Amino acid sequence: MKVWLKIAAMQAHLPTPLLGGLSPRAFMQAHWQKKPMLVRQALPGVASPVTRSEMFELACLDTVESRLVEQAGAKGWRLKHGPFQRRQLPALKRPGWTLLVQGLDHHVQAAHALLERFNFVPRARLDDLMLSYASHGGGVGPHLDSYDVFLIQVHGQRRWRIAPPSPGHSLVPNMPLKILGNFKPTQEWLLEPGDMLYLPPLWAHEGVAEGECMTASVGFRSSRAGELAAELLQRLADDAAAQEGALYADPRQPAARQPGRIPPRLAGFAKKSVRKALADADALPRALGEALSEPKPQVVFDVGFEIRWPQALQLDRRTRMFYDERHVFINGESFRAAGRDAELLQQLADTRALPLQASKGFSVGARRVIEQWALAGWMSLLTA
Repeated sequence: MKVWLKIAAMQAHLPTPLLGGLSPRAFMQAHWQKKPMLVRQALPGVASPVTRSEMFELACLDTVESRLVEQAGAKGWRLKHGPFQRRQLPALKRPGWTLLVQGLDHHVQAAHALLERFNFVPRARLDDLMLSYASHGGGVGPHLDSYDVFLIQVHGQRRWRIAPPSPGHSLVPNMPLKILGNFKPTQEWLLEPGDMLYLPPLWAHEGVAEGECMTASVGFRSSRAGELAAELLQRLADDAAAQEGALYADPRQPAARQPGRIPPRLAGFAKKSVRKALADADALPRALGEALSEPKPQVVFDVGFEIRWPQALQLDRRTRMFYDERHVFINGESFRAAGRDAELLQQLADTRALPLQASKGFSVGARRVIEQWALAGWMSLLTA
């Protein structure tokens, strides 16, 4: 077994305070996608990846996805999307408002490092790390999500109430947020800094700040079948459209007596065209890998650099890199890889870094591809 895989296998069996003394393997078997888990002092001494002022500054940038949620008394809720000007944010002493910054791991290394603590879950499922700041009484109302989430208290206190999935959940009409109208919590906890709550998809929950607080949310998306199918079919369609094919011809078409009827020959031609697009056994896996590794629209990479081989390398924190049996996927693109090149690229995808000695093993062709990744800003130099 490859060295980095042996290390990962050992870590999967080791108990960790992050998971309340469970090993990642035991947690995935007992709780993942099954039931919530509260862990007191999962991250003792944890601090927010950014200060309150730094978070507010990020919310003013057009490259950062942010939202402001305010409780409006009897009128319900107000939702505004960033970027904001600082004066647009409510006064700190004003109760009942929340600022949310998505994808903090793309902008702040400390947030990326916190997110990497959860690498026992396949990164293909990872969405991002969101940070929320709330004044006293702030929250986003009772709601449910279609993804797994680890809620980490990084400053102050937040009271969480949860309820199991139920077909009877309904939404309050005419609201800018998906607020549950019949939320009936069954469990409740007050989280302190360092505490963490894991929730599977579709568990209803509500978090309310008790005093000023900040919460980091590590979310793992669960794609709906229809949405995923639409994405993959669109990619397959784009690939098919880029290829030249036979031109439909009907030289023996008789004069039409029913001009509104679709000719059977044309219907057959269409069926053959679709079958041809799916005939490539790699087409669907390639589309899936490209879709999963596609960065979010707000992601912007920094100016890249030229590699001087051999070179220790690491992935930029914004880069998404996966692989399957035949391909390597990075930021929405796919590459065929085999042999030693495939092994090294898989190590890079798993560990997000490659030491200098290992980089000596790349072929000339693989080096040229990686050089393009570096120029695009998808990689950075591994310093230590």
